[in-house]
Amino acid sequence: MEQKEEYILNVENLVVDYVTNDGVVHAVSGVDIRLKPQKTLGLVGETGAGKTTTARAILDLVPDPPGVIQQGKIVLDGKRILEVKTEEVTQGSQKKMVKKRESLSSKEMQEIRGNLVSMIFQDPMTSLNPVLTVGEQIAEVIAVHHQGMKKKEAFQRAQEMLELVGIPGERAGEYPHQFSGGMKQRVVIAIALACSPKLLIADEPTTALDVTIQAQVLDIMKSLQKQYNMAMLMITHDLGIVAEVCDEVSVMYAGSIVEHGTLEDVFERTMHPYTEGLFNSLPNIHDRKAMLKPIPGLMPNPTDLPPGCAFAPRCSYACERCRTEKPQPRWVSDTHLIACSAYDDPGFALKGRDER
Repeated sequence: MEQKEEYILNVENLVVDYVTNDGVVHAVSGVDIRLKPQKTLGLVGETGAGKTTTARAILDLVPDPPGVIQQGKIVLDGKRILEVKTEEVTQGSQKKMVKKRESLSSKEMQEIRGNLVSMIFQDPMTSLNPVLTVGEQIAEVIAVHHQGMKKKEAFQRAQEMLELVGIPGERAGEYPHQFSGGMKQRVVIAIALACSPKLLIADEPTTALDVTIQAQVLDIMKSLQKQYNMAMLMITHDLGIVAEVCDEVSVMYAGSIVEHGTLEDVFERTMHPYTEGLFNSLPNIHDRKAMLKPIPGLMPNPTDLPPGCAFAPRCSYACERCRTEKPQPRWVSDTHLIACSAYDDPGFALKGRDER
């Protein structure tokens, strides 16, 4: 009997750099992600934290050049997508370290993208081809992954997918400019789900939408996730979206995950100073006149990260060790992980979040 995989997605020690004329951008620095089937993980962080680069690496779509996956292993539904590791080899009398990359072929990855994993990219306005009808664009995806399917049959299936996301099937013959922003996002969702993937990666899927349409799109995504029994990686900076759709949360800062846990762990038992800062930056619903409390300073330049904790220059709890040594991730419970050197002091605790 075939053993069922515990994780639909397993990312180990992912390191991604962008080599530019201005220096090496350290976009992702040792990220681990584990996602179980039919569950939703929220990947949260500021713009530039490395969230989208992590998603692109999972699909092996990091643009090369300038992007380089320096290290890491990515396994999707038991299939190893890629593994990059450094090995010691002997050449003559000398030993040297050589980077070894093992990955699937372009043809194999094309089969996996769509059938096993799909991605909703950030901006639906630029994700769609303006000179093809939305039906043609959905049908094209279906035809690529179902060789031998007739064009008419693929178009009928495209109409069914539109109906599934709340758009009348007869609108399949219309062009992207004839749709509103919310409807374009629904079309993009239809394209992503056209081949019933096991994992959906949604990169800021509601950023360009107003609040009402945002709620409708999220409801559609949750409904379709249940219908298709999908797992979902939700990339966002909106903690409200995380609270509504996610089972677990990974908080990302300057290329690293600084806190991970269940919704209860991260929202109710916040332990990392950065996560505390994110919550304190939200408007106070109990006191409309209360001033916002933004996190001081800016995220560090990714070409010149601090020698210690990347958050230390902005952290009110930082000690000398935080500024000189990289924090090591530690499990504080079976489900809750943090990366913060301040907890080396057994008596350390956050001052407490404001109730917002």
